[in-house]
Amino acid sequence: MDNLSKIKHIICIASGKGGVGKSTTAVNLAVALQQQGFRVGLLDADIYGPSQPTMLGVASGTRPEIVDKKYMRPILACGLETNSMGYLVEGSTAMVWRAPMIVGAFNQMLKFTLWSELDYLLIDMPPGTGDIQLSLSQSVSLTGAVIVTTPQDVALLDARKGIEMFRKVDVPLLGVVENMGIHICSNCGHAEAIFGEGGGEQLAQDYGVHVIGSLPLDLSIREHTDAGTPILVSRPDGDVARAYHKLAQRLVAQVTEMDAARQTAPTISVSDD
Repeated sequence: MDNLSKIKHIICIASGKGGVGKSTTAVNLAVALQQQGFRVGLLDADIYGPSQPTMLGVASGTRPEIVDKKYMRPILACGLETNSMGYLVEGSTAMVWRAPMIVGAFNQMLKFTLWSELDYLLIDMPPGTGDIQLSLSQSVSLTGAVIVTTPQDVALLDARKGIEMFRKVDVPLLGVVENMGIHICSNCGHAEAIFGEGGGEQLAQDYGVHVIGSLPLDLSIREHTDAGTPILVSRPDGDVARAYHKLAQRLVAQVTEMDAARQTAPTISVSDD
């Protein structure tokens, strides 16, 4: 049974380093796509530090239903089909595994989850450029990758490494998301670029892609994901929710443009004449 053949688009949400808000971006982007009418799945591929069950408000101890002693039914949360190592082990369990075990667990969650006919499956990748990234790019036909970074110089350096890795394995880059950009003081309204500014735009220009999302540094984003109520669910009409919806719209536009380019590409046939 090929559970991935029913999925129209598989997209990696990746970062060069941890701490840039990649998982928060992934869950809110997934919810934004779902609220815009798409059928969406979310796979938490961070085997060592799964965070999506907490961010989605899934009760501790929730386990996927096992079918035929092999397949897993995805857990439904916030309108999404989800799976995560966080559903399979206790929260305090340390995953002291070597690379082959990590890759094996990831491939099992990806290919043996009973995903339905999804428009988008977002994969929240672990940070860096390691075994899971290589395994995924070599075994699955990916629509593309989205790189999440902050404007900070150190984060941008590592984001470049992530982009270079995806280029080497021929995974298209759909765009850059600059996270934790402008912070607006809740008391006085003063706007400040705490982590710098313009870095994401420069990164995108260097690689010939677009900044498809510019997200604020806002306390409410962290508060709501920690509480298991993504801000698009708890405050769907706020400015922050609108920023995520704009990101989702731009991502869909990039995917649509890429699909159109593939359909109009010339075909070459070879004969014996």
